[in-house]
Amino acid sequence: MQSNFVFVNENLYLLNKLKIMRLKSLVLFLFSALLLTSCVSRKQLVYLQKSDSETNAAIKPIPIPDYRLQTNDIISITIKALDPELVSVFNVSSAQNSGNATQNRGDLAAYYDGFTVNAQGNIRVPIIGEINVIGKTLNEVRLQVESELLEKYFNKAANIFVNVKMAGMRFTINGEIGSPGTITIFQEKVSILEAVANSGDITITGDRKNVTIIRQYPYGTEMHTIDLTDIKAMESPYYYLQPNDYIYIKPLPQKTWGTGKTGIESLGTIITLLSLATTTYLLLTR
Repeated sequence: MQSNFVFVNENLYLLNKLKIMRLKSLVLFLFSALLLTSCVSRKQLVYLQKSDSETNAAIKPIPIPDYRLQTNDIISITIKALDPELVSVFNVSSAQNSGNATQNRGDLAAYYDGFTVNAQGNIRVPIIGEINVIGKTLNEVRLQVESELLEKYFNKAANIFVNVKMAGMRFTINGEIGSPGTITIFQEKVSILEAVANSGDITITGDRKNVTIIRQYPYGTEMHTIDLTDIKAMESPYYYLQPNDYIYIKPLPQKTWGTGKTGIESLGTIITLLSLATTTYLLLTR
């Protein structure tokens, strides 16, 4: 009778020991998984990182092709001459004669006083009338306007000066970014890093290695990706923005897992799991 009792106790002891070993293995597995996957690493946060072989390597300049106008683009045209009165009727407003008026008056003025490319690819210029600009560069439009003026309204002695610019670099940025929305920067050239900086930077849960750029072309829309953590991003044809680009910052897996973005947050998750494991252990060994 006593031997049977001892045998039963030994079986219960072995069973509990097996349960404890399994529980320890599970806790160790969860702990290791959290350490490996929960925290956002430094490599996921730092921009333009160099490899050891690229420490002193020079960045190759990117040939940027001239932008060709598309429908809904807004351009600014300023016409000047030795006698301002001669060209005043060609300008939308006298404020444009300052040469940098669009920037000073902001987005609304650019929208109302600029020249929008309509669905037929035309813009309407005072006195001159409609000019087809679709698919043309800004320099080609400038030469076209100058040719129209010299052919029909002025001679070379008038010393006509025509300036054609985009009414700001307009883009939209969304996703894991500090300040999502549509932004206009009044510069000739804007990089994606400048766009990110003007939008409050990518959040800690944003995927800097897989940034999506949705870009419009005359033949349709294409999606491109760029890795902002790699120094080679500066050699990408998508490093510099084009008007009406849409930038989307995807979230890192850590955001959906809910395990914590920093070491402190991950430690809190680990403590919670250990507390749960301890409670389970105590219940099993009663």
